[in-house]
This record gives sequence, structure tokens and C-alpha cells, in this order.
Amino acid sequence: MRKLLNTLFITSENAFLSLDGETVCVEIDKKKVGQFPLHTLESIVCFTYNGATPAFMGACARRGINLAFYSPFGKFLCRVAGESQGNVLLRKQQYRVSDDQDASCQIARHFILGKVFNCRWSIDRTLRDHAMRVDEEHCRKAIQYLTDAIEKIRKEKNLDSLRGLEGECASVYFGIFDELILNQKSDFSFEGRNKRPPLDNVNAMLSFGYSLLANDCASALEGAGLDSYVGFMHRDRPGRKSMALDLMEEMRAVSVDRFVLTLINNRQIKKEHFRALESGAVEFTEEGKKKFLTAWQERKREQITHPYLQEKICWGLVPHVQALLLARYLRGDMDGYPPFLWK
Repeated sequence: MRKLLNTLFITSENAFLSLDGETVCVEIDKKKVGQFPLHTLESIVCFTYNGATPAFMGACARRGINLAFYSPFGKFLCRVAGESQGNVLLRKQQYRVSDDQDASCQIARHFILGKVFNCRWSIDRTLRDHAMRVDEEHCRKAIQYLTDAIEKIRKEKNLDSLRGLEGECASVYFGIFDELILNQKSDFSFEGRNKRPPLDNVNAMLSFGYSLLANDCASALEGAGLDSYVGFMHRDRPGRKSMALDLMEEMRAVSVDRFVLTLINNRQIKKEHFRALESGAVEFTEEGKKKFLTAWQERKREQITHPYLQEKICWGLVPHVQALLLARYLRGDMDGYPPFLWK
């Protein structure tokens, strides 16, 4: 259990919630492990199959407490709402901002600032730890480019120009990505980002990881009462979860890219975990996919200190915290949206 931003996170898959007077009672194996006053909570996020009593769900609905249920692996299941859905005001504000290019740019700028900051950190981390194994000059040039770009992004007020800056930074970052691969170079060389379909082992891993992160972000947004299909930087397209793609931008480098590099450099994933199709696409074997997913779930349980909240959480809760911060900003409870800047 963890209480952040007036939100109670129930992370034990065996937890069961019930109403006890004006409090929520949390039980595991029929033993009480926690109790919290309802009037102090805005949201309750549960990663459990055991669920809650109807009386407790009704109490949350009457008090306007957002109660969202997820599978233990983070798949969004449902959200409990009363007769009057309080999230309608939040979603209407999201739609208004999405229709306003200037307002959209203001928020999208923070997503891209977070992305470029974390890309720079990832290169700097490898350079600091393995300076003798990489092209130092190449890495430093990329770091400087991204540093300069951050200042340009801070001042950018045009959405199309912001997308252009993001594309240039991505090109520089992926231009240096092969330097960050320290082991198994012959089997995991990276010559550039390709997708739909991925054409090499590294791109297959990145694409699969981004898909997982996008699903986690979409689930987090739905749980926070936001529409995962209506974005600010990624515009509306049928079937595309544009808001999830927006939110994940700042997390790509630290959540997926560093994870992929760790699997390669620690030899947890090897060439035999992939297969090439007749079309030229590369995909995981069933064993490779299982290893990736197992390691992904383990990573999501690792503890970190959130750079903005300065509270300890697990990696898996990062999308949920950022979604809650975004919702607070859209409601006017915060002056600005704080992106996830990893250090």
C-alpha cells in the first residue's frame, strides 16, 4: 500500500477492500493490514483481483472518490462511478485543451522536455560509467546537442515546430544508441530506428517495450479519469490512443530504452530469442517474449524515488503518478505539469 497525491495505491494482488464506518479497510488473507479515512482520499487504485465489497464501492461513488481496478500486471479493468460522473468536467477540459493548439503546445512542451532530458541522461549515464568503451567525443556531441535543444524546447510555442524539434532530438539520440550497447555487439547492432515492422533484434525489443509502456500509460490515464484517445501532441486518429503516446514520451528512454540495454548488456536476452520472418521483420520467439515480459514485470516492482514527489514508489506506478499529476494540472490544481525528469 502507498498513499501519494491523496491517492491510495493497493499493490498487493491478494488485497480485499471493505467499508468500516468512514474508513476503507484493507485485508490480506482475512487479516487487516491497513485502514484509511475516506475523507482524506481523492482516488484509490487497486492492482488486485479480489476486489471490494459493494458497500465500499457505493461509499466511494457517493463521495466522488475515483476507484479504479487493474489486474496485478497493470491492465485496466474498470472504474467505479456514481450517478454523477465527476470525471466529465475533467474530460471536457481535456477536450478543450486538445482543440486549442496553443494550450496543447504548452502541455506537449513538458512531455518533450522530459523526453529529451531523459535521453540526455541515458547517454550521460553510459559515458560516466563506461567512458573507455564508447566513442567519448561522439557521445559528448550528442549530449551537447540535446542540452541546447532543451533550451529551444522551453521557448517553443508552435506545436508543429515542437514536433520538428522532437524529431531532430530523436534522430540524434538514436544516432548514438549503438554506442550504449556494450556487449553482444555482433548480434545486437543498431543502425537506426525502424518499426512496422522492426528489422533487427534491437528494434524488435524497443517496439515491444514501447507497446507495453503505451498500454501501461493508457491504463493509468483511464484510471485517472482521462481519455487515453485524445492527445495534445499526437492528434486524433481513429483507434490510436494519442494521450497515452503523449504521456509515454517522457518515459521512453528511462523505462524502455535503459531496460532494453540492460537485457542486452547483461546477456539476459540473446540472439536465439528472435526469429526472422520471410517479410524481413524480426520478432521474439515465445521463449524470448516470456523472458522479456518476466524481466519487465520484475523491473516494474523495483523501488525508486520519484523526482518530483520525492517519495519512494515502484517503477510500475510512474505512469499512474504522472497521469494523476496531469489530471491535477488540467483541473487547475497545479500551475504546471511536472514531467518525469530522471536523475
